[in-house]
Amino acid sequence: MKRTGAGVLIVAGVLGVGAGFLLDQLLTAAGRPTFTPMVSLPILLIAVGVVDIALAIPIYRTSRGHSTAPVNPFRAVRIAMLAKASSIVGAAVGGMGLGLLVFLLTRPTTPSVGSVSAVVATAVCGAVLVAAGLVAEHLCTIRKDDDDEQPGVPGLDTHDR
Repeated sequence: MKRTGAGVLIVAGVLGVGAGFLLDQLLTAAGRPTFTPMVSLPILLIAVGVVDIALAIPIYRTSRGHSTAPVNPFRAVRIAMLAKASSIVGAAVGGMGLGLLVFLLTRPTTPSVGSVSAVVATAVCGAVLVAAGLVAEHLCTIRKDDDDEQPGVPGLDTHDR
């Protein structure tokens, strides 16, 4: 499994910005109020980030020799995938929050403080979830053993094995 790259996060963020802006544009065109995230969304994003890191710490301790407790490799892969998914979802939700904020700030009227604060909190907590997901993914990586073969290393010939 490859680690989450910046390109994937940027694409998810840009798609989120577009979706947030388009959602508010369509709602306004239909004569409905703009979308304002609930207060529980930023709290949920932070909670998922905390759970990601809390689940990854035992794997980190075991892989670095700080703990003797065995770790199920399937559990470690599941936690790494959760961390990867969390960072991508965090980028998308944070981008959506930015798209909603751009829409609110580009209108001729001044938006209410409550809607702006909820949108800003969503965008910031989306970024926090990205950071937590990347940290948890890093904690789930294992060190290379001395006997691990690395592709492309001079001196190793594939047909000598």
